[in-house]
Amino acid sequence: MKHMIIKASALSLSLVSGALAAPTTAPAKTSAKTPAPKALKVTLPAIAHNTTIPADYAFCVEDGKGKATLGANKSPEVRWEGAPEGAKSFVLMAVDPVVPSKPDNVNKEGVSVSRDLPRVDFYHWVLIDIPADVSSIAEGAESDKVTPKGKPSGAVKYGVRGLNNYGDWFAGDKTMAGEYGGYDGPCPPWNDELVHTYSFKVYALDVPSLNLKGSFKAPEVLKAMEGHILAQGESMGLYKLNAQVKYAQK
Repeated sequence: MKHMIIKASALSLSLVSGALAAPTTAPAKTSAKTPAPKALKVTLPAIAHNTTIPADYAFCVEDGKGKATLGANKSPEVRWEGAPEGAKSFVLMAVDPVVPSKPDNVNKEGVSVSRDLPRVDFYHWVLIDIPADVSSIAEGAESDKVTPKGKPSGAVKYGVRGLNNYGDWFAGDKTMAGEYGGYDGPCPPWNDELVHTYSFKVYALDVPSLNLKGSFKAPEVLKAMEGHILAQGESMGLYKLNAQVKYAQK
């Protein structure tokens, strides 16, 4: 695996000092007159549902010393099928719903992030206005490495990128601060008592565009989708950096 090399002091600062709390966002709603969304089948060839996310797709990996270092941060391939007639575009988002709501103990030696701490949503991927004739996003299309200060948002050939929450994470860090478009993978605290869950969600919409401009994030997307969702589906992956925490036995 190829890793980006950053001075240890800068990496340590970045992984400790970021503002972890992200705005809590509710699931997209449909109006009272809109039928319940149908089911889309969402699959990630490299990440079977409810299994461990391979390190290649992570922003951070274990460093062998109980902490973390940067990973390959490759975006996984995502496929979907079963879109209903009338679908005019798709939205793809990836979210970790168990990010610590307070950064007090995050990545600090001698303490842990309690499993009882309230958790919030952290979006790792926001891609809208995916054309109706597209049914997959190729591996590596949205990221193939860690990009300090972030990748650009805006139009790409298969949709429009929004911003993920890494801009919030790295706010105030001179090495990493910026706006993070596209995909940036898992980097949970290396002292967290929880295994983190990553939900890759796809929505089929009855409009060709959500008409969102500028540096939009997940809350604006969820609001804009209200009343327009024809079908939706998700597949989930698991990831952790705390060597003391074990994945659940299958």
